Amino acid sequence: MAPPPQNHEFQEFWNREREALGLSPPASSGFAAAGDAGTPTAAARLRGRSTRQISLLLLLKLHRPFAALSALPRILLLLGRTAARRISSSQRTSSPASRLYRLIRAFLYIAVLLLALELVAYFKGWHFSPPSYASSRHALEILYAQWLYVRAEYLAPPVQAMTNVCIVLFLVQSVDRLVLMLGCAWIWARGARPVAAMEYGKKEDGDLEQGSRSDYHEYPMVLIQIPMCNEREVYQQSIAAVCVQDWPRERMLVQILDDSDDMGVQALIKAEVQKWQQKGVRILYRHRLLRTGYKAGNLKSAMSCDYVKDYEFVAIFDADFQPTQDFLKRTIPHFKGNDDVALVQARWAFVNKDENLLTRLQNINLSFHFEVEQQVNGIFINFFGFNGTAGVWRIKALEESGGWLERTTVEDMDIAVRAHLAGWKFIYLNDVKCLCELPESYEAYKKQQYRWHSGPMQLFRLCFVDILRSKVSWLKKANLIFLFFLLRKLILPFYSFTLFCIILPLTMFLPEAQLPAWVVCYVPGIMSIINILPAPRSFPFIVPYLLFENTMSVTKFNAMISGLFKFGSSYEWIVTKKLGRSSEADLVTIVEKEAQPSAQGGGLQRASSDSGLAELNKLEMSKKAGKAKRNRLYRKELALAFILLTASARSLLSAQGIHFYFLLFQGITFLVVGLDLIGEQVS
Repeated sequence: MAPPPQNHEFQEFWNREREALGLSPPASSGFAAAGDAGTPTAAARLRGRSTRQISLLLLLKLHRPFAALSALPRILLLLGRTAARRISSSQRTSSPASRLYRLIRAFLYIAVLLLALELVAYFKGWHFSPPSYASSRHALEILYAQWLYVRAEYLAPPVQAMTNVCIVLFLVQSVDRLVLMLGCAWIWARGARPVAAMEYGKKEDGDLEQGSRSDYHEYPMVLIQIPMCNEREVYQQSIAAVCVQDWPRERMLVQILDDSDDMGVQALIKAEVQKWQQKGVRILYRHRLLRTGYKAGNLKSAMSCDYVKDYEFVAIFDADFQPTQDFLKRTIPHFKGNDDVALVQARWAFVNKDENLLTRLQNINLSFHFEVEQQVNGIFINFFGFNGTAGVWRIKALEESGGWLERTTVEDMDIAVRAHLAGWKFIYLNDVKCLCELPESYEAYKKQQYRWHSGPMQLFRLCFVDILRSKVSWLKKANLIFLFFLLRKLILPFYSFTLFCIILPLTMFLPEAQLPAWVVCYVPGIMSIINILPAPRSFPFIVPYLLFENTMSVTKFNAMISGLFKFGSSYEWIVTKKLGRSSEADLVTIVEKEAQPSAQGGGLQRASSDSGLAELNKLEMSKKAGKAKRNRLYRKELALAFILLTASARSLLSAQGIHFYFLLFQGITFLVVGLDLIGEQVS
């Protein structure tokens, strides 16, 4: 009988594995001894060696997970020490507890009592053969029998009804996400994107000012505004990025709208403005004595200047945004021939998206928002929420829509809705990116998300009647009310918090009310995959993303309720903390641009650039000598962590596998976030 043929594929695989592990190559292989491969002796030798090779390979492969497992106790010990140190060093706040925290705390007490009762029942055997009220003899047995009756007759039915409502809302919102993703796929397949009717000329001889002045009439007058407040870390790079725009200086005016109450910051910004004025840039510094209306009041005050009437467009950048030099050349042409276009919005890009786990998770959310939501809405209905920055407005549209109003903390969404109701259209440019910075600490991110989710509810309450009375089509009214506001701003945080933080733990203590496994595991998993598709490099973080989004639901739910019913600090504006991170390549470009002598200021020397570097050094020193920060403890997140962990312990008694693992990992995530162990660590 002929011997079996050689397994050359395995030999190739084995050689690659040996090389990867740093082992010496074998003396002979299936290819080195090709002449002997057909002999029975060679074939037998190969077969015998393959068995040993497989054993060695399996042992080496198992070494890696065992090494990771051996490091796990050390990691857990380190986390435990960090948590203990943070708890012991935390400062006790005298501020009164919020309504939501008091409700969560009461729920925690009830959950602990119910778990204790279920444990007693389990060890007495009542969990498998429940006692009846008539046959009960002891007080504890009577209490447990009465509890079984109450939860089956009075508690489980309303909880089950609420569960069904949340499941329906969850499915509706999931369908909305799926439709948005299909729309994005259609745009990608067709290559559909806004195309400008014209294109401005390239720079000549390396600088636009050296070109022909007769061409300047092609460029409309553009006003650039940078509203800021105590932006010590980022003022320099944002002003520099705007001042080096590839646009005729006679056709551009930069307004630095400084609301800082720190005299030192004011002096630094004034010095930076004077430096660029000496370079020939038309730039002004404005400071309000009365800081009313926050950012909306700041922009409203700037638009009231007499010289604004000479300008056709206004570009707005927050203090941490760094537009590319060709930003105006890539956005302004889209207004040409489109007299009904009010806004051209660019996409955000992030200089610190890989800084820590928190920024990676934020990048997933915002990538979906810009790549999918904004792009689909811009292509199909010419409307989306203005992002407050990195956008260019037609000043006429701003004026006809009522201008900036100070009635909400989302003045950008407010003006966008009013402009849409007035009949104006929006254009979103997904290929024009503007660099900015993500919050790196959980405290800054939480405050940002609170404002972003309380403001839309304030606006919805104020403009609901205006939407109904507007002259736009009923289809646009339905889109604004049901999709833009209710589904994406109200229903999403409502069901996320209610379903996964309240109802799921309740169903563990009320087994008569059931939450299907596909709601807990499969649908959220599919939605997480859909959300992460615009950021494919983030796929390794899909599980942390799912758990963290559920964790953030408590903040979003609290903000949504506060904005809808005008509770607490829903109208409080807190500037998002920035660290002043920049793209290295962009900084090099700005420095090179600074070093070029302008046509209007030929007498200027490189000293202006040197002074900028000196100020940057002073800025770095002031940042290092700043007030010491410390991580915080978040009570609502910690209370919910213990609720979920208590419910996971209760689920063990019912042998509910998927529910147990979800509650366990979700509880651990709440615990990590509550101890402020995610994001920037400063303790």
